[in-house]
Amino acid sequence: MPDLFYYIASAVLVFGVLVGIYLMSKVEKAHIGNSLSAVSMALAIALTMVKYEVFGTDVRTALIVIIVSMLLGAAIGAWITKKVKMIQMPQMVALLNGFGGGASALVGGLTLFTDKQADSFSVFTAMLALVVGVVTLVGSLVAAAKLQGIMKSKPVVLPGHSVMTAVSLVGSLAVCVVSIFVPALIPLAIAAFVLSFAFGLFFSIRVGGADMPITISLLNSFSGVAGAIAGLAIKDILLVAVGGIVGASGLILTQIMCRAMNRSLFDILLGKTSSHGKKVEKTEKPVAVEENEPESKAEPVKEEPVPEIKKPGDPLSSVLKTAKDVIIVPGYGMALAQAQALVKQLEDKLEKNGANVRYAIHPVAGRMPGHMNVLLAEVDVPYEKLYEMKDINDDFKNTDVAIVIGANDVMNPAAKETENTPISGMPILNVADAKNIIICNYDLKPGYAGVENPLYSKKDGVTLLLGDAKESLMKLIASMDSTEQAETAEEDKKESKQSTEAVLKTAKDVIIVPGYGMALAQAQALVKQLEDKLEKNGANVRYAIHPVAGRMPGHMNVLLAEVDVPYEKLYEMKDINDDFKNTDVAIVIGANDVMNPAAKETENTPISGMPILNVADAKNIIICNYDLKPGYAGVENPLYSKKDGVTLLLGDAKESLMKLLALL
Repeated sequence: MPDLFYYIASAVLVFGVLVGIYLMSKVEKAHIGNSLSAVSMALAIALTMVKYEVFGTDVRTALIVIIVSMLLGAAIGAWITKKVKMIQMPQMVALLNGFGGGASALVGGLTLFTDKQADSFSVFTAMLALVVGVVTLVGSLVAAAKLQGIMKSKPVVLPGHSVMTAVSLVGSLAVCVVSIFVPALIPLAIAAFVLSFAFGLFFSIRVGGADMPITISLLNSFSGVAGAIAGLAIKDILLVAVGGIVGASGLILTQIMCRAMNRSLFDILLGKTSSHGKKVEKTEKPVAVEENEPESKAEPVKEEPVPEIKKPGDPLSSVLKTAKDVIIVPGYGMALAQAQALVKQLEDKLEKNGANVRYAIHPVAGRMPGHMNVLLAEVDVPYEKLYEMKDINDDFKNTDVAIVIGANDVMNPAAKETENTPISGMPILNVADAKNIIICNYDLKPGYAGVENPLYSKKDGVTLLLGDAKESLMKLIASMDSTEQAETAEEDKKESKQSTEAVLKTAKDVIIVPGYGMALAQAQALVKQLEDKLEKNGANVRYAIHPVAGRMPGHMNVLLAEVDVPYEKLYEMKDINDDFKNTDVAIVIGANDVMNPAAKETENTPISGMPILNVADAKNIIICNYDLKPGYAGVENPLYSKKDGVTLLLGDAKESLMKLLALL
């Protein structure tokens, strides 16, 4: 390959990576940026293989090994995509950083052992790549182990720790310098490996769980630096450029996070996180713990009274019902409980009552930057509702309610009120300034930093809902539901709703959804009669057929064809799904799972992620099912409890259809 072509192609691919990183800084375009960077890197691998003539016939064995390795790596990556949950992503990122460092160390080691013509510069950079790569690998493995709970998250300080850390670091760098002058590369490489392994271990075990996000971003930078140095060793300009980009971006992120926490990177690496500072005065005895382990299932603390929401007149219900400005503060506890879907439901309830709902995202909320943003985006929280701390902090003093979901350190007033603690001076969310505060945390233990939170003992304006975040959120939602029902019971009697008869007679676009219940009742003939009646009134009637409606593909088509429903009226899901939002009436006949919105709104159920018919989007919905029990998947259908626009006709499908025909 001509060098000029290689350099131009490398420049284009590096530019693609840079554009991808830029797009990833824009939340709504992050997925595009991620894809662009991934494609650019894939093409960079292909370009490198062409550059070094890997496809030549004389290196067929090497080519086979490379292709098999790539396929194996792709398979592992695909498995990770499916199996690793978002809550586990920080430790996954730490592992991937480690793999990058390990790969660079391997390149450096192979250069030392196999390149007999290497000059002094190549030897030095190869040794340095080995050192930085091993430090990254070991540090990342320790970080992942702490995040996963394999190792305790609190700092580990050994006797003479600082001395051993300094000696291992200086020794590693000294070996790199000596390698320029001493030809015994194998013993020096072994010494470099041992010393860098020791330094990676010593510096990483000293970092506490509260500072682990910063450590991960630093190790991300190390992995890029190691790659760039390895590129220098083998004189590959593309590897140097890409490694430099990763190293620089990781370092910038590290600096941003350090500023956000008002921490010194040097102090973090030295493990200065063990001081707990002056205690905040409390009216009640604080909970004594050595360390907060959010993953543990300790019994909730019972010293604080836990308010129960039982009736519509409850003061907490009134606060939520009358609130016009609400700020939700998500934290790692929300991530652990996988409660983001319920948070979205709470947001919807509050907005329905006329409240302006926003989310306050602390830069280090969760285990890594953007953790909360991704979790909330999964449940369709609009990007524009997610506010960075600097943009929303001054608004807390004017907000009616601040709702905390599993957050602690990021809103702990002790950061301002105490000295010499791991969070002293750290910028925090001004939750304490809100008129009312609802805290949905698992217990009253301190956060990762181990600092008591004075909000837990504050009596006025603070409500504590302790226990699993999902249960606490369900209490809040139930509270609003009960209040809503009490307030609207009388109104419902006075206000006349549009009747089913009027809906059917005025409908101009109707979609019928047949299901297994229609088949059981053998009600297809009555369905055809209903179609004829509706068309006589001027309606356009179509049928939405889910691929798995009934007991086998084509089941519904055959049943409807038996009663002369025209084939052109039978639409597959992909061809009609977008039309539900514009249809006047969707009539469901004995279907459940195939139109259950829970498939989109819940996780870890038999139908989670299953494509469904968008019946919920229709202006009016008439459901003719035998009862309100879940379908075969056993998942409750939220449409059954929806009040507006949904009419339930329970019992035998034939009888329900006859009622509809009678109305027409």
